[in-house]
Amino acid sequence: MVQRYVPPKQSIIGQLFDVSCLLALVFGALFVPIWLKIAVPSRVEKLPEGVTYQTAADGTKTWSGLSWQKLGQNPTMQAQWGKLGYTKEQAADIITQPFEYDVDVEGIGLTAIVIVGYFLFMLFMSNKEYKQVIAEKFD
Repeated sequence: MVQRYVPPKQSIIGQLFDVSCLLALVFGALFVPIWLKIAVPSRVEKLPEGVTYQTAADGTKTWSGLSWQKLGQNPTMQAQWGKLGYTKEQAADIITQPFEYDVDVEGIGLTAIVIVGYFLFMLFMSNKEYKQVIAEKFD
């Protein structure tokens, strides 16, 4: 006859330690790439044909040849920019600097390897407990 599986008990200190470690790992996974500037999208200025600007000492831009049509904005888009309180000059600062996201295939592959490796590690380390639970439920 198969014995009933009784999971091991964990102390409150052990649980708090586990939670602290998990929080540190989550924080690290989310914050460290930003801190190292490896998860920041790049912005490359793309001015439409015939549009230029001069930057003053105080940082303001004086645009020449700027129009909504050259920015690729139709009347509906223009109205929405207006509702947001933007002039075409203010909108041009945003429209001419789009975000460019590059897919890092090596990074995705490494992440997949780590996840599969962790799964296999957990499966191997918990093999005895899994067998006990399966035997209890299905024998």
